[in-house]
Parts: sequence; C-alpha cells; structure tokens
Amino acid sequence: QVQLVESGGGLVQAGGSLTLSCTASGRTFSSYVMGWFRQAPGKEYEFVGAASWSGGSTNYGDSVKGRFTVSRDNAKNTVYLQMNSLKPEDTAVYYCAVGGRYGSIWKIREDEYDYWGQGTQVTVSS
Repeated sequence: QVQLVESGGGLVQAGGSLTLSCTASGRTFSSYVMGWFRQAPGKEYEFVGAASWSGGSTNYGDSVKGRFTVSRDNAKNTVYLQMNSLKPEDTAVYYCAVGGRYGSIWKIREDEYDYWGQGTQVTVSS
C-alpha cells in the first residue's frame, strides 16, 4: 500500500522559514517526479514545485519562485520543500504528490499526479 506522509508544517511569522518533508512508503519513487501543491481555504489547488526523478531539475510556481526549493533524497524515499521569506499568502495546506515515472516536471495540474499525501498545514502570520 502506497503512503505519503508530510511533516514539518506549523505556524511561522512572515519572513520566516519552514522545511516540509514527505516520506513515501509502500514502494520506491526514486524514478518518479515528485511535486508539491497547496490549497488555501476556498481556493483551488496551486502547483508549488516539482523535482525530477534525480532531483537535478526543478520547476516552481510563479508565486514561490526564488523563495521555495524542492529537493529529494532517493535513498530515504523523501522529498523536501524548503520555504523561505514566507508571506501570509503562503498560508495553506501543503501536499506532496507523485508524478510520472521519469516524467515531466512541467506538469502542473493536480490531475497529472497520482498518489497524494494527507497534507500538512502551514500558517504564516503577519
């Protein structure tokens, strides 16, 4: 049974940093694109970022470029989201998701990702 578990969310002041982790179990995703999405209350899912199977290539949503970094440790079956210079508008539930095998990091729709975690809340206070 495939399971993705996010951790690291919490409450942070504007300008602060947080690092989210997402660990997969049930199978190895070292050859899959791994992505992060977020959903704020009353809003649709928003693509945050994705990393290629090797982690050598990344793609980010416009609203987080230059502030967020996606990385992965395939030996640990874990993907990370480093978030810096956080803003109140970054407040959302953050989800990790599995994309295609050796797939494209340029896929940014949530229906292009298969397995999803349960999400972790990030709240940025002003």
